[in-house]
Formats: sequence, C-alpha cells, structure tokens
Amino acid sequence: MKVLIAGGEPTGSQLASLLLDEKHEVCVVEHRAEILSRLHLELPTEAIYEDNATDLKVLEDAGIRDADVLVACTSRDADNLVLCYLADKLYNVPRTIGRINNPRHAWLFNKKLCVDVALNESSILAHLIEEEMSLGDMMTLLKLRRGPFSLVEVLIQPGVKAAGASIRDLPLPEQCIIVAIIRQGMMVVPRGATRMEVGDEVLVVTDAPGAEQLAELFTLEIRENGS
Repeated sequence: MKVLIAGGEPTGSQLASLLLDEKHEVCVVEHRAEILSRLHLELPTEAIYEDNATDLKVLEDAGIRDADVLVACTSRDADNLVLCYLADKLYNVPRTIGRINNPRHAWLFNKKLCVDVALNESSILAHLIEEEMSLGDMMTLLKLRRGPFSLVEVLIQPGVKAAGASIRDLPLPEQCIIVAIIRQGMMVVPRGATRMEVGDEVLVVTDAPGAEQLAELFTLEIRENGS
C-alpha cells in the first residue's frame, strides 16, 4: 500500500514509522525546516519529500496519483480539508484521512467534503476515558478492523462472580467469546470446563453492550463489597 502523508508533525511522523515497519510505501511531505530536521532523525531520507504539501505540483511529484491513501495531517484544518478534497476529486485517491486540529471544526470533516476518516484526537481521547471508566476493571486492548467488536482484558479479582466458576456456567453475553486466559505467565486455552481463578487475565472479544454486561459479571461484586 502506498500512503502519502501531508505534514510531518508528531502524528504524521509516528504514523509513517508504523507504516514503514509494516512494509508499506510511505512518503511524508513537509517544508518547515525545524520539523524536517527531526524527521530526518526518525525516518529514512527516501520517505521524506521536502516541499509544501498544499502545492499541486508538489503533491504530483510526491506521488499522489499512485497513492492508495492520503493522510492530511498538517497543523491547519483548512489545509487538511482542501487536501482531502483534491485527493478525491482531482486525483481519485481511494481513501482520505483528515486530521482535526480544532474540535470545533469537526462537523466539516465528512464525506461531503471527501473526508473518509476524520481523525479527531480530542474526541478519541474523551471516548477512551469514558469507555475505560464505564468498564471498571476491564481494559480495551484494541478495536477490531471490521464491525463493532473489541478485544478487552479483565483481571479476575477475589470476590467477583466469575472467580471459581467454569466458563460453561457463566452467563456470558451472546456477542462474547473468551479467546484466551493468561494464568501465571502461561496461556490456558479456554474450554467449557475451564474454571476462572483469581489472578487470571482473561481476553475477550465482544461488542459494547457485551462489554457492559461483562463488567457487571467480573467487577460488580467487588464494588458492592467495597462500598
């Protein structure tokens, strides 16, 4: 996959590093000297194009016509919107991602203005905080690429409903699969007869409603006893 990233600030440079580690073809377009000096310490020289990403000729020379994804990651929301629009309408880039610097501008980053994915860092952070608070002792490890499912981890504490119970006896939500149990540094393959032990780290794939039910199953009794 070929990814063109407009803007070399920390978000753009970190994304470029991750994509390069995954063996994707990446080009970061940046013109500011103070940022370029850091980029050359973090990225291979061939992944950096030194010029202004808002110039059409620069975009073409950087390879936008062959790009699979355009990531507009500059420090100006207006530039990011224009870049996404041009990438879609002028160069037929299959996928556009726009970074939102000012949350008040979030309503502009939509499909009508050719933004396929809006990266609103403030909104993501607020959502993660809200989610972690609502899940109690559970932790969301990652969001799966397709659908509403996530991989969550829960540590079995003394006194919770699940402690000592076998998996087949747990009232698990329908949209919930226990995929692994880490016990004393070793992985236990979950079976119906497998009993949950205090100290187990349980990995579960579930959706948001299922996670809420799991939070009650794994943590509710602790809260009641401690209140």
